Amino acid sequence: MEKNDRPLTRKQEAFALAFVEHRDATAAYRAAYEAENMAPATIWREASLLLAHPKVAARIKELRAPAAAKVQLTLEQHLSDLQRLRDAALAGQKYSAAVQAEIARGKASGLYIERIEQTGKDRGPQELSLTHAASASLCQALKERLQRRDM
Repeated sequence: MEKNDRPLTRKQEAFALAFVEHRDATAAYRAAYEAENMAPATIWREASLLLAHPKVAARIKELRAPAAAKVQLTLEQHLSDLQRLRDAALAGQKYSAAVQAEIARGKASGLYIERIEQTGKDRGPQELSLTHAASASLCQALKERLQRRDM
């Protein structure tokens, strides 16, 4: 049997099951592997490697598929529900609610695009100021990136 044809190990399967249950890779790693004496950084690294493993990732996707199918909302369903709400609002002569439902249908259909422009003083770039010392370097990096973008 080639390496790629091997099924998941029992621990990999246990990790996948625990990850779907907990939605936390480190908790899933601790549940599936003997990690009592491992450093948190090591657990995180090993859990990340498992999530990136193609067969483990495929198994997690397979385990999640039934739940995702149950809650999946399609655009058609969404638009139909909004239309029903609009019609009920119109029947009750609640025109504001009917207009809002119709606007929501338009947004869901992509007919409306919301744009938000954030500007600083005199419509110039916003000043960034953060008080935490570690955030100062982040602030400086963001300022530099914004300045490069505006050139």
